[in-house]
Amino acid sequence: QALGLGLGTMLHQRGVRPHIVTGLDFRSYSSSIKHALMVGLMASGCTVHDIGLALSPMAYFAQFALDVPAVAMVTASHNENGWTGIKMGVERPFTFEPSDMAELKEIVLTGSWQLREGGGLLHCLDIRRRYLDDLSPKTSLSRPLKVVVACGNGTAGAFAPDAVAAMGCDVVRLDCDLDFTFPKYNPNSEALEMLAAMSEAVLAHKADLALGFDGDGDRCGVVDNEGNAIFADKMGVLLARHFSSLCNNALFIADVKSTGIFAMDPILKANGATCEYWKTGHSYMKRRTAERNALAGFEKSGHYFLRPPFGRGYDDGLVAGLEILRLLDRAGNATLAELSRSLPQTWITPTIAFHCPDDRKYQVVADLTRRISAKSQRVAGQFLSEINTVNGIRFGLSDGSWGLVRASSNKPEIVVVCESPASQQTMQEILAQIRLELARYPEVGD
Repeated sequence: QALGLGLGTMLHQRGVRPHIVTGLDFRSYSSSIKHALMVGLMASGCTVHDIGLALSPMAYFAQFALDVPAVAMVTASHNENGWTGIKMGVERPFTFEPSDMAELKEIVLTGSWQLREGGGLLHCLDIRRRYLDDLSPKTSLSRPLKVVVACGNGTAGAFAPDAVAAMGCDVVRLDCDLDFTFPKYNPNSEALEMLAAMSEAVLAHKADLALGFDGDGDRCGVVDNEGNAIFADKMGVLLARHFSSLCNNALFIADVKSTGIFAMDPILKANGATCEYWKTGHSYMKRRTAERNALAGFEKSGHYFLRPPFGRGYDDGLVAGLEILRLLDRAGNATLAELSRSLPQTWITPTIAFHCPDDRKYQVVADLTRRISAKSQRVAGQFLSEINTVNGIRFGLSDGSWGLVRASSNKPEIVVVCESPASQQTMQEILAQIRLELARYPEVGD
């Protein structure tokens, strides 16, 4: 309730029209949190446009469909039960950056909100239909595709199967019944448990691919027809190829955890496409993609930010999933596994997380960044050829290999990723050196 009061006060202070979209995911506790939030918003003089059960991208869509400037979506996203949060923004299609959060925190924790008359509540009951209608293709696919749609019993189960079926696909539903206890695995499209279930279903049903959606539907995971997971950064390269073949001289934004193929892919270069690496985090990526007038942004965790003519700039797992179907349709007889194998070969680690307290993780990464940046000795037998410190440190080597160390945006963890186009051994040597560096800090655990 205090957060609602603070957020509503912030809208008034910024001169934003005090209208806001609210929605919630299917967690057992989300309804009580949303009700308290709405009470605070209305007490601050805001008109609340409540869309009920929703995906985060459906709430962003409602900002456009209802012509409402602000959003507050109650969701734990892909996190385990017990977590929750509110995805907020006052300027569509963006969500809050750290400076916005600091401003809101000051209002809420000091109790400096203001009560205002004029608040109200509107129930917007048709947004689900309007959202799915907006996703519906104007032309059908040229060939039938069998698609496993996996939702981990999360909120996306109420939306994703219908959206994929509207493309003319034969849908195999996998854990699409809503169950907030998550009886099989957490709805996290990056997690190995969910990807393994998707792989098993693809092989059992001889499907063309599987699309997996996280708890609030803003991320999409992919498994090919042979049961192999295609992680979102490499799927992003395939999408970038697809988009750059339709739009000349395209610019793409990839987060710093993403594969180096974006910078070296010969097909992207032939299409005149370029790529910039930016901060991990959906709020950073969303804003940077718009600021740079990029055609799309890709985040390794599965957020895809598609801009006109392919999307409105916010991260929507369903929009991305449907575009993947169009990509596969345009490929003729090629399978998704064959398209994946057409990418330059690299060896890449999964996203590795080392526990580190929230009040120490940024300092550890800053200190380690200074140490690595100042190093003159070699990593994996090579001198550093490139250093990117936009988000932690991503250092590159002369053969195209790289390593990343950054603080997690939403958990008490330090994140590490390494990749090499040269060999698996080079990748492992980079990872071993990073582990040695982190071992200097007793607060960093396994």
